[in-house]
Amino acid sequence: MLRPTLLCSALVTALGLGNLAHAEVKLGFIGGFTGPIESLAPPILSGAQLAVQQINQQGGILNGQTLTLLSADTTCTEASAAINAADRMINTEKVTAIVGALCSGATIAAANNVAVPAGVVMVSPASTSPAIAEINDNDLVFRTTPSDSYQGEVLANLLLSKGINEIVVTFVNNDYGQGLSNAFTSVFEAGGGSVAANLAHEDGKADYRSELGSLASSGVDTLLVLAYADTSGETILRQAYESGNFTQYIGADGMVGDRLVGAVGADVLEGMIATRPGKPDIPGSDIFSEAAAAAGFDPNSVFASQAYDAAFLLALAIEKNGSADREGLKEALRSVALPPGEVILPGEWEKAVELLKAGQDINYEGAAGSQDFDERGNVPGIIEEMVVRDGAFRTVGLIE
Repeated sequence: MLRPTLLCSALVTALGLGNLAHAEVKLGFIGGFTGPIESLAPPILSGAQLAVQQINQQGGILNGQTLTLLSADTTCTEASAAINAADRMINTEKVTAIVGALCSGATIAAANNVAVPAGVVMVSPASTSPAIAEINDNDLVFRTTPSDSYQGEVLANLLLSKGINEIVVTFVNNDYGQGLSNAFTSVFEAGGGSVAANLAHEDGKADYRSELGSLASSGVDTLLVLAYADTSGETILRQAYESGNFTQYIGADGMVGDRLVGAVGADVLEGMIATRPGKPDIPGSDIFSEAAAAAGFDPNSVFASQAYDAAFLLALAIEKNGSADREGLKEALRSVALPPGEVILPGEWEKAVELLKAGQDINYEGAAGSQDFDERGNVPGIIEEMVVRDGAFRTVGLIE
């Protein structure tokens, strides 16, 4: 007769639950919890955590195992911190895959130095630089937010449609700022607009008056700031207002945060125009919004819905792959994200598991829209037109 401990082990194996030491499946989340987007990062993490919570509430992953989300700080702008965060997640915590990074430079550093060599899939909810698509990634790096090649195009056409034909630009000197500036400038000038001055700036300085003076010397009073809300973006807007040389302010996704409005002044930024990747008016978006509100965070927070989709998609891919192994996950990810297959909406974990166990195909339609990855891991996405009104950024339209 088997001793009780051996009997328990035999029953676990017979039930397909595996070794007790593997009763959890780990995902990593690497993001800029300190640094220039620290006020934007918490609700992005909350989006991913909501997906994990729903999965565990609906029976868990891989025959009842617990899905765990571990996090590490990239600081957003320090390549060494991003590399260390990815290394800890991949080589110490042994995560199956990673949600992140958030800032584009952090994603590039983590992918090139750690994730790609280790064969680990990364799905970023917020890295928008066109340079992400140029990584030699062996099809391991994906994102659930559209590239800035698209956001820059939308922003340029939006301003031209409003009769804003002359502008000065300052962008943070990294992959994000440079890529977005290039995309915007190309389309804006092709459409008949004039970029009177276009200056890079270094993040984290206390004084940008010299850069602002150079921009103001053009005589143009419309200023586009492509930077981060918590660092250079805030300082530049405050000092631009103090200079008295600019009357219209414009930004993109890295600037969209109500903390920025409070720091610079609601009256100063009233009427500021911005764009960001958003979520369309579809059933998946409504389902996510209701669940996020119930979980206690703002469903309209920048990149929160994209983070939910990244975590949910990775979990679906693990379930499709049939194990927590890294090998085969990239193929499984494309399988669950792309048609054909039964549509799976946010929160429909139990339904997805039943279909996968029955050998059927599924097609996830997410909180941020269809996550139909192209050959470079990009998605089409949607862009929100925003404006500062009554002390906060408000969505005034969706642009596809």
